[in-house]
Amino acid sequence: MPAFLSPAEAEFWVGIGLLIFLAIVIFVAKAPKAVAGMLDAKSAAIQADLDEAKRLREEAQRLLEELRTERAEAERQAADILAAAQAEAKRNQEEARVKLEESVARRRELAERKIATAEAQAIVEVKATAAELAARAAEGVLAGRLAGLKSDPSIDRAIGELAVKLK
Repeated sequence: MPAFLSPAEAEFWVGIGLLIFLAIVIFVAKAPKAVAGMLDAKSAAIQADLDEAKRLREEAQRLLEELRTERAEAERQAADILAAAQAEAKRNQEEARVKLEESVARRRELAERKIATAEAQAIVEVKATAAELAARAAEGVLAGRLAGLKSDPSIDRAIGELAVKLK
């Protein structure tokens, strides 16, 4: 066996130290790469999460703007509907007022016609009664005048018919 492989020799321990040093250098050289690779992977995952969060935030902003636009449109439509309903109510109120005035005017005219008809009928009845009374009075006066005179049958008949004709 060679002398440098003997543990009693200093060269043996120098060789072991060299091997340990080389193992450490290889490990250390690979370890930072592995750590850097893991950190890069973790950084890429975090960046992907940040990108996804940014995309989701932008989408949420867009949806929020759409909802605000839809809300504004709905409020505008509601205001339009309310204004139309108020205008319709005013039109209906005006129509009802006009119809009521027309109805009152028609009823007033009908009542005035009934009153005029009743007045005309009363006037006719009064005239008929007055004519009948006048005819009776004339008959009585003529009868009284003619009683002293000789009576004429045609005059008597005419006087009798006079009361009937005046009715």
